[in-house]
This record gives sequence, C-alpha cells and structure tokens, in this order.
Amino acid sequence: MTSVARAGERIEELLASLRSRGGGAAEAAEELVRLLVGVYGDGLAAIMAALAEEGGPGRAMIDRLAADPLVEGLLLLHGLHPLDVDARIQRALDQVRPYLGSHAGGVQYLGVTDGAARLRLEGTCHGCPSSTVTVRLAIEGAVQDAAPEVTEVIVEGMTAPPGPALLQIGPRPDTAPGAGPPAAASGGEWVTLPDIGPPSSRPVTAAAGDLAVLVCSVRGTLYAYRDACAVCGSSLGAGTLAREVLTCPCGSRYDVCRAGVGLDGLAAHLGPLPLLADSQGVRVAVPAAVPS
Repeated sequence: MTSVARAGERIEELLASLRSRGGGAAEAAEELVRLLVGVYGDGLAAIMAALAEEGGPGRAMIDRLAADPLVEGLLLLHGLHPLDVDARIQRALDQVRPYLGSHAGGVQYLGVTDGAARLRLEGTCHGCPSSTVTVRLAIEGAVQDAAPEVTEVIVEGMTAPPGPALLQIGPRPDTAPGAGPPAAASGGEWVTLPDIGPPSSRPVTAAAGDLAVLVCSVRGTLYAYRDACAVCGSSLGAGTLAREVLTCPCGSRYDVCRAGVGLDGLAAHLGPLPLLADSQGVRVAVPAAVPS
C-alpha cells in the first residue's frame, strides 16, 4: 500500500522533472494535481461531516478511519483529522515515551506557538554520549509525523553532547503534503530498514546503508543499536534476548531498554540509534560518518 507521504514524494519528483524541461507542461500538471486533490478533499470532507451527524456510531467510524495510517495521512493532508494538533502531539509522545524511557526521564509538551511545537525534557541519560541526539531525533520525528503543520520542534532541557553531534535535525524545511522525514544536517539521514518481520524474541540484524543495525523487540517496543558488542566487537545477531537483557555470545550483557547500558558492572555500553516505526516502515537515523 502506498502511503500519502510516498505518493507526495513521487508527485514532486514528476513535477520537478517536468519543470526541468520547460514549457507549459509543468504548470498544467500542477493545476491538474491541485484540481484532483481539491475534488477528493471536498469529497472526504463531506464524508466526515455526514459521519459526524450520525452521533455515536458515526464518531466511532471516524475514530476507526483515523486509526488507519493511509486514511490518517489523507485527513492530515486536507485538515480534517478529528484530533487537534495538541491531541495529536500528545498521542505521538505517548507512543514514543517507551523508547524515550531508555534515554530520558520524560518529556513535557508545552504547546504550539507561531508554528513551533515546544517541549521540555525532564532528565537525561548520562550513560551514553549519543543519548542527546537520540532523544532529539526520536521526539522530532514523532511530532513532525503526527503534526505536519508544525514548522519547528523546540526541545528545552537538552544537554549538549560532548564533542560534535553525530546527527542533527533543524527546523522542518518543507511542510507541504507528502514531505518525508526531516532532513539531517551534515549528511546524516533517516534510512528505512528492509522488512525485519514481526516482533521476535530474538535480535534481528539489518543493513542501513553501510551501517550494520541490530533491532530488538521488548514487549512490542523496538530498539535499534549498532550491531557490535562493546566488548568483543562482534555481531550481536547470534546473541540471546531475554526480555530486556541482550547477551552477546562472548557473555557480555546489556539492557536494551536503558540505552544499551552494560550489566554486571560492565562499564561499556552499546551504541543506540534513533528509531521510528510508522506507516513508512521501520527507520533509523544514520550519522553522516559512522566511526569504525
């Protein structure tokens, strides 16, 4: 199934190709897209209005439709989502909090002002130098997917990481329908992992470009790490996962729900990667240059 975002990206690619050729084809195509989007938007608005008039059963159907990723994308595109921006952001934060729990004490939503969503981080993870970037990316990605009308995500209370950041995301450059995940500065990017299958009790390895990634599922929440044991350096794909405890074949143990912190007095820790799972698949944030 094609998502609204992917369809929008493809439309933009085709329009850009037409613009590069000159002539009036691009203008005609853009008008055609606007007319089609307008017609479908008016029809969708009429459907939503009719359901709202039905009261309880209609409201239940609206909630059911909004829960479908494809329909939700269309409702956001046309400004018809039944939840306002505050409710959508709060819901997005509730969904991402289990992941943030391994990196931060909590996140408080302060509201949207002049198009910018403001949040305050309460507590930070001091066990891994990349946790600041990890938390920021996870929050920004969740908020921008839930509220595409937000032009910027401002997170207060972020502790600056030591040395240069591995990956940063600035204000969202394009809030047009169909825009993809936020672009990363310094060449970093979000990479969609190949199909990793349903959540499993075993760690799963995948490739994000040249980076080997390990994905662990704990009580339905996915966690991503660089696939390398902090002690022996080998892949953790052959390791075992018992709830939140990941054990390398070399015997080193890590807590995947707490930013990969070492257990049994182990000072070393795994390298966490920001992860988003949505209608576009499972994505991880990959820095521009991955240290060997």
